[in-house]
Amino acid sequence: MNFLKHVLLALVLLLSAPTAMNAQGKFVVPVTGRKVRLWVSDEQVLSLSAQEYQSYLKTAKISTNAANTAMVQKVGKRLAAAVETYLRNNNRLDAIQNYSWEFNLVQDNSANAFCMPGGKIVVYEGLLPVTQSEDALAIVLGHEIAHAVAKHSAEQLSTQVKQQAGAKLLGAVLGATGVSNTTSLLTQTAFSLGSKLGSLKYSRENESEADYMGLIFAAMAGYDPSVAISFWQRMASSSTNSRLAFLSDHPSDAKRIANIQKWLPTALKYYTPVKTAETTTKKATKQKKSAKKSGTKKKTTAKKSSKKKKLFCFIP
Repeated sequence: MNFLKHVLLALVLLLSAPTAMNAQGKFVVPVTGRKVRLWVSDEQVLSLSAQEYQSYLKTAKISTNAANTAMVQKVGKRLAAAVETYLRNNNRLDAIQNYSWEFNLVQDNSANAFCMPGGKIVVYEGLLPVTQSEDALAIVLGHEIAHAVAKHSAEQLSTQVKQQAGAKLLGAVLGATGVSNTTSLLTQTAFSLGSKLGSLKYSRENESEADYMGLIFAAMAGYDPSVAISFWQRMASSSTNSRLAFLSDHPSDAKRIANIQKWLPTALKYYTPVKTAETTTKKATKQKKSAKKSGTKKKTTAKKSSKKKKLFCFIP
């Protein structure tokens, strides 16, 4: 009974702990409008990110495939430009303040990509055989850009900060109330496991949010969002990871595809195909052929009309 009293007291103090911490403030995620309390500053996150990114580049092997590298950078830059335009028009450039977009293709056979805070995005060569097109690549890059815009890394760091502060506070309270070291250790361990499982939920929510935002971003940039369904189906068939969705950082393949099908009508409202040089040339050629055909038809009609006039011409 005394043990339960001590634990309850610790939990009460634990729940009130965030109010004593120095929160950086509330952040509203663009597009979704979800509100998040961040306990770390942009400066802290971007500083850590820059260090990690530079360390990664020192060991990573940059792709030597010029065509694929150019494609990744082209799609990435077009997406970034569309996102910046959207944020500017909605007075939300604060979401990407001090960001510097960078897109790299690295030599790795894994079908993967990742984003670091500040707009540093890396695509693995092994992903391209699965994307198969610029539109599908835009779905992936849009997803990664969404992670950066929504400040998901800052959110996860904030969760860890609160958990660590909570665990320390719990240990201090239990120690101060005379609970034995063994009991204190067991309680802190249970709290730690509970916190870990709880944080996984946030991660899956982040991934779903990035899926939704990425779909919108791809459409804004003029890429067809409907290819997301076939892309994720290909990813599902090529995946060797059979972890349960409950313990996974990402939603299950079936749930992800179902969500995309549900979100697609909204994404398509933002979609206007971009006229490329190729499509413009094809259209011009088609119009030229149509005009030539129309001209030939007019000449034929004129001849027929002339003949009709002669046939119906009255002799004075």
